[in-house]
Amino acid sequence: MPLKYPIVGITARSDIGDLARTMKHVIEIIRDSGAKIKIDGKRSARLDAGKLPIYKNHSELDLLVVLGGDGTILRTVRELQDYSVPILSINKGTVGFLAELSLGETQEMLPQFLRGKGQVEERSLLEITATRGRKKIWSGKVLNEAVISQGAISRLIDLKTCVNGDPLATFHADGVIIATPTGSTAYSLAAGGPIVHPELKATILTPINPHSFSQKPIVLPGSDEVEVTIYTKPNKFGDVQVSLTLDGQTYVTLQRNDTVHAIVSEKTVKFLRRNDESFFSTLRNKLKWGERLEE
Repeated sequence: MPLKYPIVGITARSDIGDLARTMKHVIEIIRDSGAKIKIDGKRSARLDAGKLPIYKNHSELDLLVVLGGDGTILRTVRELQDYSVPILSINKGTVGFLAELSLGETQEMLPQFLRGKGQVEERSLLEITATRGRKKIWSGKVLNEAVISQGAISRLIDLKTCVNGDPLATFHADGVIIATPTGSTAYSLAAGGPIVHPELKATILTPINPHSFSQKPIVLPGSDEVEVTIYTKPNKFGDVQVSLTLDGQTYVTLQRNDTVHAIVSEKTVKFLRRNDESFFSTLRNKLKWGERLEE
């Protein structure tokens, strides 16, 4: 059977203890399948792979293999230059909720994926823009969530939130999470937000420890634009510190009257998945969702 993905890129979490051995194992499987390999030059310093070529742009690849945990996947998505390239993830982290394969499955499953077995699943991204007056202080995409939260001093903050210009609420809380359906099983879930199926085009707003019992998470249509303005006034301690954290990896300091805009992107991230596994089986297997306790 001819290869569906003849040129495969590999990126990895750079601090994996057995990186060289693990990469060698994955590279040998891909080579034996007949595919050509290009590696991520930024994270190959400790890799002796026979001077493999380095990809400079994701558009050079037919498939991108990511070796690591969920954090590595989030970093990879942040760095993507071509969203048409599907991602196949191999878990070398902890939970690995976004990962498709364990390292032990690669010998059997990876060649099958390269020959076309599996399905491409598209996940929504949020376009996030933070502005200060007329100045744009951050702009980019997130796969999981954007979190606006209080900083060093543990005090509730006020976040004026509008949807399509229509006032929704001023959250008096530790913060608010703006999440994608993919991110609904991450920080948003821990903060009491709902699980939302990843095929839905939606935005989830989850207040973090709100002072009012009436302020609950809400799921919005993906066409809606969310706008959150930092409304907190200075107090006797000075200006309250507020931060914007993107996918748990990028940090931006916000000030009073700064505004964060969020809307579902036209771009999607493509993940290569096995045919016989559903989102519900992932919930059961990795989050132990709905599992009964042993008596």
